[in-house]
Amino acid sequence: MKLDLSGKVALVTGSSRGIGRAIAATLLDEGCKVVLNGRSASDLARSCTELDGTVAIAADVTCPEEARNLLTSVVGKFGKLDILVCNVGSGRSVSPGNETLVEWQRIFALNLWSTTNTVEAARDALVASKGSIVCISSICGIEVVPGAPVTYSAAKAALHAYVRGIARPLGLQGVRINAVAPGNILFEESVWSRKLAQDPVAVRSMLERDVALSRLGSSNDIAGLVAYLASPRACFATGSIWTIDGGQIRS
Repeated sequence: MKLDLSGKVALVTGSSRGIGRAIAATLLDEGCKVVLNGRSASDLARSCTELDGTVAIAADVTCPEEARNLLTSVVGKFGKLDILVCNVGSGRSVSPGNETLVEWQRIFALNLWSTTNTVEAARDALVASKGSIVCISSICGIEVVPGAPVTYSAAKAALHAYVRGIARPLGLQGVRINAVAPGNILFEESVWSRKLAQDPVAVRSMLERDVALSRLGSSNDIAGLVAYLASPRACFATGSIWTIDGGQIRS
């Protein structure tokens, strides 16, 4: 896409599979030096082999200390960080009305603390490079999606508030931050791959009823938007939530 990203150092958390892996591949194609991150060293090693030229560092960024160690390793290896993509998250939770304290804490750790921990750990490096941050969220943080876990929706809504709120202090230091809110995305081992296997007729009915484009999105659909937001081409974009859902939400 000629996004002027050649030579930029990019860290993509949660990038051993799915959307994160697609983002890493796109940034690599754009000429970035890409660091993959996840909790499983074996999954990362496989993805690193498939994405030739990437570097893999295992860390659980829901833990502040591990997030700090991750950033120390990245900056120690490359001398800088230009792009941070916060992709750790999961929508797998209890059905509405069955929330518990333990589940609230687990889902907020995955979908909010993973981002705040990593942004805080990366802040000095990003200020030095006048870099950019892109957070992967969900349309569940924008409006109520029937059947979606309340824990997940609340965590993503909190993530949106964080992105909007932190944009000004980061902007004063030359750092941009945006969030991308995908709709229904199909990739290997995703919620939608499971639903398609279980009841393809129900999935098709939902898409025709609720989604303007009547289809599921792909990881590459998300990756292209993320690469644009991370690039100098989006230099006036910050503090925004970018919806990419095929025309599903009504808000």
